[in-house]
Amino acid sequence: MTIDDPARPETTEAPPSEPTDATPPTPGKAGTGRTGTWSALRPLVLRLHFYAGVLVAPFLLVAAASGLLYALSFQAEKVIYAHELEVPVGDTTVPLSQQVNIARKVNPNGTVTAVWPGAEPGATTRVLMADPDVPEGTSLAVFVDPYTGEVRGQLPSFGSSGALPLRTWIDGLHADLHLGELGRNYSELAASWLWVIALGGVLLWFGRRRKNRRALLVPERGPKSRRRTLSWHGSVGLWAVTGLVLLSATGLTWSRYAGENIGTVQDGLGGATPRLSATLEGAAGSGSEHEGHGDGHPQGGTTAQGQDIGVDKAVEAARAAGIDSPSISVALPSEGKGYVVKETDTQFPLQLDSAAVNPADGTVLDRLAFADFPLLAKLTRIGIDAHTGVFLGLFNQLALAALALSLILLILWGYRMWWLRRPGRPVARGAWRKVPVTMLLPLAAVTALVGWFIPLLGLSLLLFLAVDLTLAAVAKVRARTTRTN
Repeated sequence: MTIDDPARPETTEAPPSEPTDATPPTPGKAGTGRTGTWSALRPLVLRLHFYAGVLVAPFLLVAAASGLLYALSFQAEKVIYAHELEVPVGDTTVPLSQQVNIARKVNPNGTVTAVWPGAEPGATTRVLMADPDVPEGTSLAVFVDPYTGEVRGQLPSFGSSGALPLRTWIDGLHADLHLGELGRNYSELAASWLWVIALGGVLLWFGRRRKNRRALLVPERGPKSRRRTLSWHGSVGLWAVTGLVLLSATGLTWSRYAGENIGTVQDGLGGATPRLSATLEGAAGSGSEHEGHGDGHPQGGTTAQGQDIGVDKAVEAARAAGIDSPSISVALPSEGKGYVVKETDTQFPLQLDSAAVNPADGTVLDRLAFADFPLLAKLTRIGIDAHTGVFLGLFNQLALAALALSLILLILWGYRMWWLRRPGRPVARGAWRKVPVTMLLPLAAVTALVGWFIPLLGLSLLLFLAVDLTLAAVAKVRARTTRTN
């Protein structure tokens, strides 16, 4: 996102014989490929890009920096919490039910809600508990050696990805700056503008005049200058734009205001995420386990009454029903509900099927296959998993880190160009007046619709307009005062 002012032509950084990219396109000039439409729109796009870059970039910088830390936290957790997560591989394993009992003895005040068996050899079993001593919405994870039954430690665990304290803290910083609901506005504002700034920057970058197409994708070399900074800004932005737009879209899906609108549209289009029914026959209400993207772990506080086949046989019943991934989570029965066994393997091909098992006799109450999800529900799940770094594992996390780093550099380059251009100013006010009415009216209607659908984008657009009008009024007063004196 350029925080730049290309309205002022560059004449000092390029030899006279070399075309200058900052030269504004000539409307209707033969051979340039520019049209009158782009010539009319360019000043408006440029001014919006400039204001958004200056005023929103600080929020994006915080989101990108915390996002970079989050992407790296997955591997950091493996090092910091290696004692809890890894054990020597043994010859035989302890039954899951026995591991659960061991965890109960270690923490008798907690209520076991779920069990996550180790997905690979040498991984510990997590026994999740509802515990009053951990933050709300967080479980206490007791890590049990599946080969010996030794308890390796206890740590708070958050979300369906099992974030441990380090990643949980960074996730909170990224999501809301640890300010709660008020802080969520910052991340939603950043996500609301990211796609606008990124796409606007691509339009401006493609609209520049250059000697060859290679300059679109490959940054220029040479001495440090504003021209070279602009080249790096534009080229890296073009490489990163697809990922940035996807980050923006997936981030908005669980935002506070836009997320509700997106959910309503998705449900209206038949793309709601299906629910697995785990309700026992004769129990009140209809059961469904939360299908979320980061904060949905089983929350059952009451052990089911009556006969219970145990967690081992429940897993066997689910396996027989086709839940065959080595990576699973098992939610224990609560009042009126059965066991819920879910596949949690987000590596390709995805294994995300789930089954509900009757604790009395091991019959399968319901089975939900990911293949049967509506397309929109599948895309939502994959998109959110990709945004949170659990889709495709390490590759996903490295891609997120690269995108976050590129966004940080784009913002810093943008501010550098703005600083080097002093005392330059953005394109003249009133750029919208140059847009033909036949284009301006549809553009205004689309802007109003998008602003309503993404409320923080619409409100900040109004703020930009107010700032622009205020600056214009101040400039008129100063000019009048100067003439009077």
